[in-house]
Amino acid sequence: MSTATAISLADNDLFVQGAPWGVFESLRHHDPVSWQQEPAPNKGFWAVTRYQDIVEVLRDPQTYSSEIGATNLEELDASQIEIRKSMLETDGERHRALRKLLQYDFTPRALAIYETFLRGITASTLDEAFQAPTFDFVEAVAADFPIRVLAQLLDVPDADIPQLIKWGNRMVGNTDPEHADVILGSEESEKYRDLPFRSPAALEVFEYGFRLANDRRGKDGRDLVSRLVNQVPMDGIPLDDRDFRNYFLLLVIAGNETTRHTISHTMRNLIANPDAVALLRAQPELIPWAVEEFLRYASPVYHFRRTARVDTELNGRRIKAGDKVVVWFASGNRDEQVFEDPYRFDVTRKPNEHMAFGRGGPHMCLGNSLARMEIQIMFEDLLARPFDIQPNGEVEYLRSNFVHGIKRFPVKAVPRS
Repeated sequence: MSTATAISLADNDLFVQGAPWGVFESLRHHDPVSWQQEPAPNKGFWAVTRYQDIVEVLRDPQTYSSEIGATNLEELDASQIEIRKSMLETDGERHRALRKLLQYDFTPRALAIYETFLRGITASTLDEAFQAPTFDFVEAVAADFPIRVLAQLLDVPDADIPQLIKWGNRMVGNTDPEHADVILGSEESEKYRDLPFRSPAALEVFEYGFRLANDRRGKDGRDLVSRLVNQVPMDGIPLDDRDFRNYFLLLVIAGNETTRHTISHTMRNLIANPDAVALLRAQPELIPWAVEEFLRYASPVYHFRRTARVDTELNGRRIKAGDKVVVWFASGNRDEQVFEDPYRFDVTRKPNEHMAFGRGGPHMCLGNSLARMEIQIMFEDLLARPFDIQPNGEVEYLRSNFVHGIKRFPVKAVPRS
């Protein structure tokens, strides 16, 4: 096992074979609030790896701010902070107002009307995938399904789905040479320093979003774009162009990436745990609860970032105002002090207060109910089919310390005897 001080979580190469669980465990045991060095011009950050410390940070926005960047480790100047500001990079009343714009649309009650639709597109996605004896599970199933749901919520044509997937890959994969237009931190990326993820794909997403907004402004549509352009937040401050474009980009990213990777990881974890498959097939009523273990074990987002507003102390470490404080959800989801036998995939685990969506606090994932519904419906259908899914090649991971992503997962479908 790697020692806590020998390896930096800032190094994206550490993640090319998937999550470095041993490094997280070493940090939890020996240096749970550890100072991590970064290449210049970044100045380093505090890595928070124990569950309870993570919760403390998430639930205290007065001490740990999201205003100076939440999804990246960059050192942002005042201009970049202002230009990139989205709901994620906002605290207090403005954050509550932006969140409330779409909050009802993502409640279980509001989403219930989509269940029949979700079951239909799940069935069609799987029907198409199983037409071939071998296929890439990511491309044919995990990436296809949630983006089709997002297209419905945005009310955009299915013909646009491949482009939505490509945009997400290019932005979230900004540290992976296969997906990135320019690699984050490279000299070339300076040309895009004001864009989210420093990705030129953001410009294309902005343009696409504005075309939709211009078409729907002043009309009575109920899709998410119409809701954004035709409502005024409860604080009375209308969305300007920056607010809209960054909110829209957030929907494109969050509406696809985390669910996609959870589905891919869960399929791998079920293959590795045939007893769990047998149990869920015999008792499919367990699947809704098993989704919580699917999420804990997948941990699709490695970390989020906060910045200390004031000098403070966390688990005995003195943190200075302005220091980056990075909470590692993936590590928290394997914390032995919270989860008994945390490396065991247990679909009956109760309680299961995982932090795949955060763990409380004002920035708890807005789309968590939709993600749970999508994952539940996917595996209710998939596990009921007369096939076993088996590996058919090497799994390839995204080179990223932000998203715990699977790029390729070749499989074959074998009829059950």
